[in-house]
Amino acid sequence: MIKLYDTGAYLVGGKLVPDDAHAAAALQAAGKSADKNAATAKTMAYSILKAHNTSGNMDALKIKFDAMASHDITYVGIIQTARASGLEKFPLPYVLTNCHNSLCAVGGTINEDDHMFGLSAAKKYGGIFVPPHQAVIHQYMREMMSGGGKMILGSDSHTRYGALGTMAIGEGGPELVKQLLCRTYDISRPQVVAVWLTGKPQPGVGPQDVALAIIGAVFKKGYVKNKVMEFIGDGVANLNVDYRIGIDVMTTETTCLSSIWKTDGQVKDYFELHGRPEAFKEISPEDGAYYDGVVYVDLSTIKPMIAMPFHPSNTYEIETLNANLDDILHEVELAGNLQLDAPGINFSLRDKVKNGRLMVDQGVIAGCAGGTYDNLCDAADILTGHSIGADEFALSVYPSSQPVMMGLVQNGAIATLMQAGATIRTAFCGPCFGAGDVPANNGFSIRHSTRNFPNREGSKPGAGQIASVALMDARSIAATARNGGALTPATDLDCNFGKPKYFFDAGIYKNRVYDGWGKPQTELPLKFGPNIADWPEMSPLTEHLFLDVAAFITDPVTTTDELIPSGETSSYRSNPMKLAEFTLSRKDPAYVEKAKESQKWEKLRLETGNAFNDNFPTCPIRVIRTIEGFKDVDSSKIGSGSLVYAVKPGDGSAREQAASCQKVLGGWANIAKEYATKRYRSNLINWGMLPFLIDGDPVFAKYDSIFIPNIRRAVEEKWDEIKAYALTKDGVKPFSMTLGQLTDDEREIILSGCLINYYRNQK
Repeated sequence: MIKLYDTGAYLVGGKLVPDDAHAAAALQAAGKSADKNAATAKTMAYSILKAHNTSGNMDALKIKFDAMASHDITYVGIIQTARASGLEKFPLPYVLTNCHNSLCAVGGTINEDDHMFGLSAAKKYGGIFVPPHQAVIHQYMREMMSGGGKMILGSDSHTRYGALGTMAIGEGGPELVKQLLCRTYDISRPQVVAVWLTGKPQPGVGPQDVALAIIGAVFKKGYVKNKVMEFIGDGVANLNVDYRIGIDVMTTETTCLSSIWKTDGQVKDYFELHGRPEAFKEISPEDGAYYDGVVYVDLSTIKPMIAMPFHPSNTYEIETLNANLDDILHEVELAGNLQLDAPGINFSLRDKVKNGRLMVDQGVIAGCAGGTYDNLCDAADILTGHSIGADEFALSVYPSSQPVMMGLVQNGAIATLMQAGATIRTAFCGPCFGAGDVPANNGFSIRHSTRNFPNREGSKPGAGQIASVALMDARSIAATARNGGALTPATDLDCNFGKPKYFFDAGIYKNRVYDGWGKPQTELPLKFGPNIADWPEMSPLTEHLFLDVAAFITDPVTTTDELIPSGETSSYRSNPMKLAEFTLSRKDPAYVEKAKESQKWEKLRLETGNAFNDNFPTCPIRVIRTIEGFKDVDSSKIGSGSLVYAVKPGDGSAREQAASCQKVLGGWANIAKEYATKRYRSNLINWGMLPFLIDGDPVFAKYDSIFIPNIRRAVEEKWDEIKAYALTKDGVKPFSMTLGQLTDDEREIILSGCLINYYRNQK
């Protein structure tokens, strides 16, 4: 059972007291204050944020982190941006891992060229370089960099180490650049929601089951959006550390900002096992702590779960799905085809029902969520003495690090999995973003990984392909594999889980990981491959803007995968202009050419000093000057280009390229009803793009134009309302927008045109 409180709650004597009419009496009886301001300061999250805040104001935080991490899709752009802004050395431990582009073969040498750039940067600036196949980013950070009371920033959305007492946040690359330049992470103090765990999971129920149950309960309600999830309750002690980690890493899919768990002797043992006993710190909330909400989870009631395409929140109990296959699959197909909106593509799952069973084509257990020691040991126990069969169903297993792989080799789990027919791969994140184990056309894959967005598995609807992924726990994936691909919850099987002890081998990293922290060799050169390119010049915000609506997306939520696809495009992430060619390619293939067409007027302004040429019959200045009050507007002060409208953009990945690709194609703004995540909105701002908000339905349509006068003044003077004019087929339609809350630094970044310009202006 999962229950969401309608109110906040106080933690009193190890129990939660709802903030209702009876709260004051209960607090008084316990000798606790009902002062919420004082009680809020007693959460674990508050104490960690306070220890890292440099502003002196706990309502307006300026955070400095203890360490950072990036992988090989993101670190080149981050270092290039920091370089252009004056980087001399890494001022904090910065780990560069190579777990995303380590198997992609797209583009010849360019992936390994990026790795060589990363190693040279670690040497030059004093960083830590984890070579390909050694560890996925988050497993390395758990094993070697986490610590009680620490804060870690990562350029990957699943940067979550709360189960180890570390508050970790996933953000776009520009936020890491700020830390590299000794600046701060600036946010308003987030609310904190208690996740109260009680009871003990049934045998066969794994961390992904618990995580999916929580995601299904909170996501659509926005219950924890941009908040910190604080895991407490008697049930925490009933979960081993790998289990906690497996739940924690999936909190990203709730849209929370971060997470933190109370720590105990099991966490202490984890750090001792990994040779870092000093990293342990006992963390727990103070008695009387106040929470802004509560997610109550009775672990004993959680059943094996499945998140059907195309979102981690599209959750069902597997037994419920199996009992209602036709009805549920029909609903999933209808919603999926609407979401895909791909002409000529028919997403279908009911044709996979054979003799009353849903037959799966592929199983994958991988990465930071699935490839942990405990998950793979349990999967091996389920498959002991059995075979996955010699038919279409295939099973792939990706241990999360070489030390984990070594432990599984030593205890025999790898041999068991291989004997059953599973294939064993190295530490790689590819199955999470479409660069590994792409299913066949019309294939249906079940995965213990992080996401199942459209095309995330690597198919290309534009090329007539469609495949889909459902998320499940490793145990039920193994149970399904044991039944030849017939969807099976692990609780249907009678299995003895041996839980063999893990022995971490620190020598594996000692022999291969380059650790240059605190030892920069500034005289050394960076190694550039032919695909690594600098950022193009970006203009400061002009007095006025004239923007074409180059994309108009009406889906309830738009993911970053739809804004800039994952998979093979990842290889081009070190070349801004090449990568930009893929922008919205799966959602709106016409976008790139339309954006380029809209950019021509801006290029004219930069070349001649004047945005528009009255001699062109289609020149927009002719229409602008028909708007009342702008008859004599100075066209040299009008920036032009494009914008994207979406109802709720930015769910999912932290990848900054979802914004930067729009920017290099001439994008100046997004207009939305709301932004799905803080990190996507931050990415827009850091690339000098305006994060506009509107109420209600837009008065404009796709390919209409929008004139936004006096926008520079509006940003400078902090206008509450910004008036704009939509130039539609039915004439000029005025409307209003807002920019939401912006810090002074964020305003300066937008005025400068991007973060690079902002720092350059300060030299």
